Amino acid sequence: MNSFGKLFRITTWGESHGPAVGVVIDGCPSQIPLSESDIERELERRKPGRPGTSPRKEPDKVQILSGVYKGLTTGTPISLIVWNQDVDSTPYHELEDVFRPGHADWSYFHKYGIRDPRGGGRSSARETVGRVAAGAVAKKVLDQEGIGVFAFTLELGGIRSEEIDLEFTKTNWLYCPDPKALFEMEKRLIEVEEEGDSVGGIVEIRAFGCPPGLGEPVFDKLDADLAKALMSIGAIKGVEVGSGFSSARMLGSEHNDPLTPQGFLSNNAGGILGGISTGQEIILRVAVKPIPSISKPQITVDVKGNPRQIFIKGRHDPCAIPRIIPVCEAMVRLVLVDHLLRQRALRGTSSFK
Repeated sequence: MNSFGKLFRITTWGESHGPAVGVVIDGCPSQIPLSESDIERELERRKPGRPGTSPRKEPDKVQILSGVYKGLTTGTPISLIVWNQDVDSTPYHELEDVFRPGHADWSYFHKYGIRDPRGGGRSSARETVGRVAAGAVAKKVLDQEGIGVFAFTLELGGIRSEEIDLEFTKTNWLYCPDPKALFEMEKRLIEVEEEGDSVGGIVEIRAFGCPPGLGEPVFDKLDADLAKALMSIGAIKGVEVGSGFSSARMLGSEHNDPLTPQGFLSNNAGGILGGISTGQEIILRVAVKPIPSISKPQITVDVKGNPRQIFIKGRHDPCAIPRIIPVCEAMVRLVLVDHLLRQRALRGTSSFK
């Protein structure tokens, strides 16, 4: 499926080396102030061409085709398009009949019997342009409710942030909250890039100002929908909520969050109990795999099953971080807006709270 959400529903489209990429948003409330600059601020954080990222230079200017009149959303479908302007498919010509290790080439070919080898086609990270654009629209809705979503680099290349200074996060290109860890992360990125390799990391996402009561009790639990949203991002291989996997090593007396008249005393639950938000800060973490496009020799097979050795050329990032951070924020925003609308419909109120 290329669509996501129930009441606030998005459909992304386009390929990495096609003419354009974009998204259609259905269910956005009317009279929300929205401009192209609102969307481009988020796309600016995701786009390539900056230090430490792919040298592909895309301006990522968005055009609003529908759903907005005189700077306000109309309640009708919002269609957004971003034209691809720096496409170079020549490095992929020699890989047209070869499956690249770690990519979706093999699985796409066996699903459809055909695949677009140009930069990964639909499976490329370029698809996330539509997600971030839609997330920017969701952000405008959340802003009116006082709900914020913020992500940062907890770990990169095995180097972990020990100090969490969220203000410092806003001052550096890796969105790292620890000055000492930032220095080591930048050094590590230079090392792996010189080696023709790549690294992964861990991103933490926090949502604050979220009211209690969001989420459905069984199959559409808030944490389940958030996990699905984040796992739908190509480079994500794991999701934690609150204390996550460390809860497996805790006692019940340690993991339970005590309640007082003033509120919760801890937040091992990550702001979600029984699949429904508690009103606490929502805390999520995702494991980001290393970028599979590396210049080191790799063994594989071609479409006829013949063994091959390949060297991947082209323009690639040594790590999906930091460009994946606005994508993670966007997916969390999309889930929260969808559940806000569902809660308003359930309670029959004109307000989200």
